[in-house]
Amino acid sequence: MSAQDRLSSLRNMQAEMLCASAESALAAFVDIMNRETTLLRAGQYKQAGELSARKAEIAQDYVSLARAVQDQAERLKREAPEDLTRLQSGHEKLATQMAENLRVLATARQVTQDLISDVARATGATTRAETYGASGRLSSASGHMTKGLAFNQAL
Repeated sequence: MSAQDRLSSLRNMQAEMLCASAESALAAFVDIMNRETTLLRAGQYKQAGELSARKAEIAQDYVSLARAVQDQAERLKREAPEDLTRLQSGHEKLATQMAENLRVLATARQVTQDLISDVARATGATTRAETYGASGRLSSASGHMTKGLAFNQAL
């Protein structure tokens, strides 16, 4: 089924069913976003990353349903006003939750970039052995040594 066909079928859904479907997709989206935020705060980046594909699917479903609700807003106001009000309230709460999720994602990204930069600086740094030269002064040996590199595969 094409996206246009899906959107058309959603628009023709009964008002209560359309609102219920959108509300269910919204709840699933909020749930997976909250799990991702919790994992990121706990530093469990790998587990949080494993949620990405499913989060994208759920978000796509919700966006399709939200578009259908938006297109049918006048009909829904007449046929299912309470359902529509509840859905709008949930959508407003979603904005707050998304802002928090994005803030945590930005923090995790910055931490990752800082770690990579620190490792790059450490591995790129060279050290020279200091020795006394023929004149009795400290001089640096001509050979360069690079520090070792270690990383945590759990990240």
